[in-house]
Amino acid sequence: MNQKIKEAKVKAEKFKDVPAPFGEDIDFNDYPTPAPTNREVESLKEIDEDEKIALSKVGIDINEKSTSGSYVQVNNEPIYSKMYKNIEIMPITEAFKKHELSEYYWNVVDIKDKYAARVENELSEGYFIYAPKGVKETIPLQTCLLIGKEDVSQNVHNIIIVEEGAELNVITGCTTSPHVKSGLHLGVSEFYIKKGGKLTYTMIHNWGENVHVRPRTGVKLEEDAVFINNYVTTMPVKSIQSYPTAYCEGDNSKATFQTIVYGSGKSKYDMGSRVVLNGKGSSADMISRVIAVDESEIVSRGHLVGAEKEVKGHLECRGLILSKEGRILAVPELEATETDLDLSHEAAVGKIAEDQLIYLMSRGLTEDEATSLIIKGFLSVDITGLPEELAKSVKNMMDMTLENAM
Repeated sequence: MNQKIKEAKVKAEKFKDVPAPFGEDIDFNDYPTPAPTNREVESLKEIDEDEKIALSKVGIDINEKSTSGSYVQVNNEPIYSKMYKNIEIMPITEAFKKHELSEYYWNVVDIKDKYAARVENELSEGYFIYAPKGVKETIPLQTCLLIGKEDVSQNVHNIIIVEEGAELNVITGCTTSPHVKSGLHLGVSEFYIKKGGKLTYTMIHNWGENVHVRPRTGVKLEEDAVFINNYVTTMPVKSIQSYPTAYCEGDNSKATFQTIVYGSGKSKYDMGSRVVLNGKGSSADMISRVIAVDESEIVSRGHLVGAEKEVKGHLECRGLILSKEGRILAVPELEATETDLDLSHEAAVGKIAEDQLIYLMSRGLTEDEATSLIIKGFLSVDITGLPEELAKSVKNMMDMTLENAM
């Protein structure tokens, strides 16, 4: 592991000043990494009231009645980590001491820009989650990464390993305390799903209006493995630049990305997902729904790579633009390097249909009520792959965040 860290440090030094190819560049001098305070709590009920408010808005169960485990980090400190089942969850630096992670550390995410480099150079924890072989946990595990101070940088590295035949549902909330408006979140996430394993990962974002967000995510799937990613952000933010990549290395593996963005204020989003289909018979679905109001700007990217026979993938991006000052750019890409495969995409950007508004208003709704109803329907993507009760819970969270946004 020491050799792995040494190699990462060398690469981080090489890329520490290299901007990302997408999204606006950020001056790190504006966002120092805070020093640790050794804060810990015995229960989530002990955290500050404003932190409870922030956690509840991203679906975190303070009472832990409907979760199999919790991890909460404030700024750069894991203040609470608890597992109720036989799945491991702990801060990443604790995992370094307990496990040999050379096979998983910086192996599906590469250091190619200053944001990934800072996570290596100024690591401020992150979580490690391990689902042992054959263990299937349908009750979700919850994690929360919270920025609780103004103008600080949170630089986390997360690793999730789902062993052969195991199943895991993770709900993660990324947020700021109500009084925090500005900050920087850098997150490296590496997910490894072994043969026949399944990981469902649902993210709810609720950042301060001047927070920059730069996650770097990679997923590796073995034979018959399944990865489902649900991403919801509905509140104003300064900027988000995110382009996770899933590598379907094993035969018949499958990756699904479902993204919902409600852009408002002056928020800038450069978001998307990429799936590389290397395993025979592997497949991917990438669905995004985006709405731009006010002066928000949304770039919605998608890249499907078919590199093996009998692979199948579909990419769908639909957008509603509801403001003259807003902007949506859809960038769907299909890349095939093999024969006998099936890749497709569908992209559409438009406005609310006049006949739908008229119909709803004829039923007694005001124009605002009718518009709100149409928007909710547009953003309502069926959450696939979850147990029924969990799907209802996630749907409720999505509705709640949308209610807060509108």
